[in-house]
Amino acid sequence: MARYHAASRFRKANGRRRDRARPAEGWTSVTDCQRDGLPSPFRIEQDIAERPRDPAMTFVPELSVLVQFAVATVILAITPGPDMTLFVSRTLSQGRAAGFASMFGALSGTLIHTTLVVVGVSALIVASPYAFLALKFFGAGYLIFLAFQAITKGSAFSPEKKVGPKVSLKKAWLAGLGVNLLNLKIILFFMTFLPQFVSAHDPHAPGKLFFLGAMFVVLSIPVTAPMVFAAEKFSAAMNASPRVTRVVDWLFAGVFSAFALKIITAQAR
Repeated sequence: MARYHAASRFRKANGRRRDRARPAEGWTSVTDCQRDGLPSPFRIEQDIAERPRDPAMTFVPELSVLVQFAVATVILAITPGPDMTLFVSRTLSQGRAAGFASMFGALSGTLIHTTLVVVGVSALIVASPYAFLALKFFGAGYLIFLAFQAITKGSAFSPEKKVGPKVSLKKAWLAGLGVNLLNLKIILFFMTFLPQFVSAHDPHAPGKLFFLGAMFVVLSIPVTAPMVFAAEKFSAAMNASPRVTRVVDWLFAGVFSAFALKIITAQAR
C-alpha cells in the first residue's frame, strides 16, 4: 500500500514538471511531436523559412539588385545630356512650368523605352537564351564605350535662354518626349542596360524590368526637379565650373566601367 502511494506521488510530481516544461500554448515539444507522428517545431520553422516568396511580389528584384540599380540611376540623372539641356533651357526661357513639362516628357519617354525593352527582351529570352547572353556582352561593351566617351569628350551641357513666343505645356511635354525617344544613345543605353539586371532563366524577368523602369523614373524626379527649381543658379554654376562636370564624367565612367567588368566576369564563370 505504501509502495502504491509512493508511485502515485511520483506520477503526479512528474506530471507537474512536464507541464511546467511544456512550451507555450500552440507549440508542441519535439518528444511529443515524435510520439504523435507530427513534425517538430524546428521543422515547421524551417518549412516557413523555405516557403517561396509571395506570388504578388515576384516582380520585385532582390535587394542587392535594387541597390546597384539605384546607384546607377542617380549617377545617370546627374550626368548632363540632351534631356537635362532641354528642360533647363525651357525653364530659363519659358518658366518653371514649361521646364517641368519638358522634364516629365523625357521621363515619359523612359517608360516607353522600358516597355519596348520588356517586349523585346521577353521575346529574345523565349527565342534564344544565348542571344540574350550575347545582348548582355554587347551591353557591357557599350557601357565601356560610354565610359570612354565621358572621359575623352565629356558631357554636353549648354542651356540657352532664348527669347520667343511662349509655348504651351503640351508642346513643352512633347518636346521632352521627342528628345528622349529620338536620342539614339538613350535607345541603345536602355536596350543594353536594363537587361543586365535580370536573368534569362528568371520567369519573372518582364515584371522585374517594368519595376526597374518605373523605379528609374521615381528616383530621377527628386534628382532633376531641383535643377528646374534653381535653373538659373544651376546653369550658372555648371558653366562657371567645368570641373564639376568633369567630376560627374569621371564618376559616370568609373561606375559604369565597374558594371561592365562585373557583367563580363559574372557571365564568364
